Amino acid sequence: MRVFVTGTDGYLGSVVAPLLMSRGHEVTGLDTGFYRQGWLYPGAAQAPKTIIKDLRHIEAKDLEGFDAVVHMAELSNDPLGQMVPDITYQINHLGSTRLAKIAKDGGIGRFVYMSSCSVYGIGLADVVDEGSPVNPQTAYGVCKVKVEEDVSKMASSGFSPTFLRNATAFGASPRMRFDIVLNNLAGLAWTTKEIRMTSDGTPWRPLVHALDIAQAIALTLESPSAAIHNVIMNVGDSGQNYRVREIAEIVGRVFPECRTTFGTAGGDNRSYRVNFDRIHKVLPQFHCEWDAERGARQLLQVFEAIGMTAEVFQAPPFTRLKQLESLLRTNQIDRQFFWKACFPSITYHYADLAAAGPPVAV
Repeated sequence: MRVFVTGTDGYLGSVVAPLLMSRGHEVTGLDTGFYRQGWLYPGAAQAPKTIIKDLRHIEAKDLEGFDAVVHMAELSNDPLGQMVPDITYQINHLGSTRLAKIAKDGGIGRFVYMSSCSVYGIGLADVVDEGSPVNPQTAYGVCKVKVEEDVSKMASSGFSPTFLRNATAFGASPRMRFDIVLNNLAGLAWTTKEIRMTSDGTPWRPLVHALDIAQAIALTLESPSAAIHNVIMNVGDSGQNYRVREIAEIVGRVFPECRTTFGTAGGDNRSYRVNFDRIHKVLPQFHCEWDAERGARQLLQVFEAIGMTAEVFQAPPFTRLKQLESLLRTNQIDRQFFWKACFPSITYHYADLAAAGPPVAV
């Protein structure tokens, strides 16, 4: 299958694309390049050709000849969405729905959209599932709901969208993120030997490893279209709903000499436990291979192997909000998040960059 994957330079994209290629799919990527500096370690040798282009500038000719689109390229991160809700709306909602329409008009049969369990916000039930009311608390979550609603209406006999509501991702990636809960706690444990929680850690979060998300995407693409047509699926495992304090305690046990403390109830009121039964029915081969402890051990091994420093952990490219603030401050992007310098649409082969290894974090 010829697959067009947006966000291939991102945290998930840099593991999703190589996995799809290893399963025999022909992959072309697209990414605007905001996080290209964020190499934690060399990427996979087998990786896709990638077009450097803003999602908002995609044209019909970019999608010619593809069988499926996997769409991940949005502004990802709740604090970032709250900082620029108007730009989040332009990219995450309008940009994503426009991409889906171009795909449908171009005769592409499948559209796999990376949604999020954050659409549940403050869970209105003890355990929520795909039939539960959504209750997003941030611009990021609101846009996810709007894309699901708008793209779902485009479904037809020749166009099958699928919406994967991922639990909170974790685990190692060449294009690392340290602004998601388990990865952030692991970085603190390694660099400071201390996890100091400012909250009491009582809110619930479902977790899913980046490679398990990649597995869900691959199985969705490889399933009969009737099985995944206009379906919403939570991606994760019901056994991997954790209180935030449990995640901190797991990381604290894995990382040597790490001290863990907790504060009082915090201001982040997002809390939800999620049921993941549907994905196991729709994709019977899907099985989460990673839990929080195994993921924490993986990160410990990576940090040991690369000799990770506090400077790398704190470097802007590994935190979405920091990186975009840095690009704005240094006048590289404008207030609409378009590149200001000469940055033409180009194509490169990801493996060429991977072979060069990560740049020095600055």
